[in-house]
Amino acid sequence: MTPVEKTNEPEDHNPVRIGQEPRNRRQALAKTAWTGVWLLYLASPVGQLVQDGVSTGDRIWGFSGLALFVLSYFVLVFRHMWRVLTRHVMYGALALMLGLSLALSLTLDFAWLVLFIFTSVASGVVLPWRQSRWAIPLITALLLAVGARYPEIRDYYVFAYALPALGCGFMMVGVQHLIRTTAELRAARQEVARLAANDERLRLARDLHDLLGHSLSLITLKSELAGRMLPDKPEDAAKQVADIERVSRQALVDVREAVTGYRRPRLAVELAGARAALRTAGLTISVDPALEREHHRLAADEEGALAWALREAVTNVVRHSGARSCELLLTEEWESDERRYLCLSVVDDGAGPPRSQHDGNGLSGLRERLALADGRLETGPAPRGRGFALRAYVPLTTALRAAEPSTPSPLRPVDDAAGR
Repeated sequence: MTPVEKTNEPEDHNPVRIGQEPRNRRQALAKTAWTGVWLLYLASPVGQLVQDGVSTGDRIWGFSGLALFVLSYFVLVFRHMWRVLTRHVMYGALALMLGLSLALSLTLDFAWLVLFIFTSVASGVVLPWRQSRWAIPLITALLLAVGARYPEIRDYYVFAYALPALGCGFMMVGVQHLIRTTAELRAARQEVARLAANDERLRLARDLHDLLGHSLSLITLKSELAGRMLPDKPEDAAKQVADIERVSRQALVDVREAVTGYRRPRLAVELAGARAALRTAGLTISVDPALEREHHRLAADEEGALAWALREAVTNVVRHSGARSCELLLTEEWESDERRYLCLSVVDDGAGPPRSQHDGNGLSGLRERLALADGRLETGPAPRGRGFALRAYVPLTTALRAAEPSTPSPLRPVDDAAGR
């Protein structure tokens, strides 16, 4: 099949990994490039140094100060990305950047005012909010004071330098807050997953105890009893052995039923997994509210078939479709044979499969699963003409019969309804 989506990109496919420590050399290089590209704004002071008429002393002083400034900037930004900065390193590097911004701007040219913007950004990145909310306006005020010395830029230096310094500084404060919040959410999600796994282990332990505890205790007791009876009462011992065989067979049946229940997919679980896969792939998701509700009238086999259909459809959407959006619907439909069906529809706006393409293994297996539940699978173009639609049908009759109370029919006597 084809349908609906892009592939679920692993985390390593995001080379920048904003707010996270790089895991390999490729990610470290990507972070360096992403940070270094902003240094292109230093082209203005570099251009001022290479102009004609600039003395050798000014050039040495300018390039030396600029190199030291850039080194301090990288120390602050990269050390903050990868590990917590010590207070001495953080305040020392910020003080050096601010001092160089002042000294170079006062002694060379107004083009060096751009250094205040980098200093403001670095303050927003590394300082806590209580300090950065004062440091950023202070840096901007110093920029305004130094810029006022140059009459040729008084008409525009507020907009060219001061506002970017103030805005970029506070923007980085917001970015750092977002990064911290994301890290906390990631940790909370891992904790929820750990607690869920622990609860599942406890549930499995309780179920196994309830299933096997009594049976194994009974088998042990009867085995001991049969052992004591064997020399003198072989007939009674044989009865105990027969009881042991019966109990053990029943315990085996109970365990198989329990394992089958654990392995059967649930619609709610598959819906949560489908949401996560589609969001990770960057698709816009639309979910029918009917799909969110518990479907008590749906028998276990039918629900399992629909859950497999949802899993297969979303997998194909993610891997093959190249879609931008995906719609999940659940509706009840009456067929011509007067039977009521529950229909799960997965519709995307992707390219759709080639006309000559036959069902792959996934769809063929899905057809077989639905056939076992007395359902069927339909695939084809989306209703809007672009995209792909998968529809899985399962009957509701079995579930409704199982849910109805066993009341006698009003058209027949009670004894006939119960006995014939």
